Amino acid sequence: MTTYAILDFETTGMSPDHGACPTEIAIVLVKDGQITDRYQSLMNGNTWIPPFIESLTGITNAMIRKAPPMNKVMGEAIEFASDHPLVAHNASFDRKFWDEALTQQSKQRQQDFLCSMLLSRRVFPEAPNHQLGTLVRFLQLPMSGQFHRALSDAQATAHLFIRMQQAIQTKLNLQELTCQKLLVVQKQKIGAF
Repeated sequence: MTTYAILDFETTGMSPDHGACPTEIAIVLVKDGQITDRYQSLMNGNTWIPPFIESLTGITNAMIRKAPPMNKVMGEAIEFASDHPLVAHNASFDRKFWDEALTQQSKQRQQDFLCSMLLSRRVFPEAPNHQLGTLVRFLQLPMSGQFHRALSDAQATAHLFIRMQQAIQTKLNLQELTCQKLLVVQKQKIGAF
């Protein structure tokens, strides 16, 4: 069975192209429908966190000043994720920060990057919306901690991903669900997989 690395960033803004910097990362490894390991760290990218982001995440400028350097944290995170396929909720956001970190480490992403938001639209079209918090409540998924903190969001996404894998395997009557099949499902029309 494939191990997936479910990741979540907290950041100072929307894109590294516009000067935003990560402040926290968490990665949760999932294999055989189980969470098998976790990595989480705040990181200091020598940046300022706007008040809105501080209130949203609870991550303060004082916390970041005491955190390990961003380059060190991202090196550890990249090593932890290894070559496992990556998964994030609204992956287009997290992928930008992940790929920027790889560039800073003189590396390039080799593995696939799945989006649990796209998958959830295909698997659970009846959900009120496909924001992570809504899906956690709608599907009654386990949630620990607060939303907009990397480990809580990564664990919630991991539980969502496990539930979606089960639903897809049941609907398609598959013994094993490959990453390639998940990539196909996330591109299907809503409810059509």
